[in-house]
Amino acid sequence: MVITRFAPSPTGYLHIGGLRTALLNYLWAKKNDGKFRLRIEDTDLARNKEEAVKAILEAFKWVGMNWDDEVVYQSERFDIYKKYVNELLEKGLAYKCYLTSEELKEYREAVQAGKEAPFDVRKYRDFEGELDKDFVIRFKAPMSGELVLEDGVKGKVVHQIQPSDDFVIARSSGVPTYNFVVVVDDHEMGMTEIIRGDDHLTNTFKQMLIYQAFGWDIPKFYHVPMIHNEKGKKLSKRDGAVDVMEYKKDGYLPQALLNFLIRLGWSYGDQEIFSMEEMINLFNPNDINSAPSRYNLEKLNWLNHHYIKNTPNKELAKLLKDFDVEIENHDKLEILLDEVKDRAQTLKEMAEIIKNILNAPTEYNEKAVKKFIKENTKENLSKFVEFIKDKELHLPTDWHDVLMDEFIPQNGLKPKDIMPPLRICMNGDTKGIDLSALLAILGKEEVINRINKFLAI
Repeated sequence: MVITRFAPSPTGYLHIGGLRTALLNYLWAKKNDGKFRLRIEDTDLARNKEEAVKAILEAFKWVGMNWDDEVVYQSERFDIYKKYVNELLEKGLAYKCYLTSEELKEYREAVQAGKEAPFDVRKYRDFEGELDKDFVIRFKAPMSGELVLEDGVKGKVVHQIQPSDDFVIARSSGVPTYNFVVVVDDHEMGMTEIIRGDDHLTNTFKQMLIYQAFGWDIPKFYHVPMIHNEKGKKLSKRDGAVDVMEYKKDGYLPQALLNFLIRLGWSYGDQEIFSMEEMINLFNPNDINSAPSRYNLEKLNWLNHHYIKNTPNKELAKLLKDFDVEIENHDKLEILLDEVKDRAQTLKEMAEIIKNILNAPTEYNEKAVKKFIKENTKENLSKFVEFIKDKELHLPTDWHDVLMDEFIPQNGLKPKDIMPPLRICMNGDTKGIDLSALLAILGKEEVINRINKFLAI
């Protein structure tokens, strides 16, 4: 069985780079009728945030990516890690290192400066005694040789073993390190494939040594290039590397965001729109591009617009409640949303347009008033109020007919004499949705009220 995982650290929010990694693992597991598991890597007790854990789980719920089995919390597994650390010590595959922080600093500075190391960093590798001082536990790596990784994205990658590969697996506090606990967890959780960012590539070689030390099978690795901004630099908060839930607040649909993320570094011909079912059926991690992908906000907005247009109006009305728009019981719901969703790229933008339609204007565009409100405009608007009082006006076609086929020709007017002024009365400006649809949405009583309000001013 294919088993994959996503393992975030709850020291901050889940950003879209993390969500993309989770999505790739999720798709591969589901395609193979396997399991997608979630692990919270919360061994850094000082930096963990409970609200960050909640935010991560909330993000998964929002995008609809359900994990299998229970969530694994590393903070609940310290006894297990200690057992495995002791096992390596007993086998002579790890050792207590008494180097002080000052000595390690001196060593690192010399190496970084290209100078000869002042001492062997593996000084205590074969030390058999005990010292009455703090120590860390280091893994006893081979003294030489190379590690070969057949990566699913990068191909063959070779690592030459260095003295520094005697890396720390447990700190002086007894808390195990990332590279150690990850291997223990991945083994115990049955991981067969691991898809993650290529910033973990150097960690992978350390982890391979631990797998070998325990005699465990090494999972298949796929190291995915990072997402860059449009200039080819590391993605920042300004570019879009923000909390996934910020995308919800900004009015993006989860299916649009997932569709956007799957296309960052992966493609299937020229296809741009992918349902979740299609993503599961078509995705293969071997097809991930080995070059970094670029974040494109225009593409995300285009996708979101597509999904908004194809979302049933009743569902859109429910989603818009998060943006303080209550229209589920509006008698012109279908007309309103059919007009608005063609103009908006996000739910947030939709909400603003709808509020502008449904809320009477408190001010009027001065340029529009100056351009379209002439000497006879007040008379024309007053005539229009009287003209429609006894009319049955419900649909946009009703309003179109009464304007274009009756009122305008009967009063010897041109469309520009009445239509721009009507728009100004309704919304304070001459821009907006189709005028006949706007009047139908507001209804005759509200149309008359807004005209009279403008005339009073």
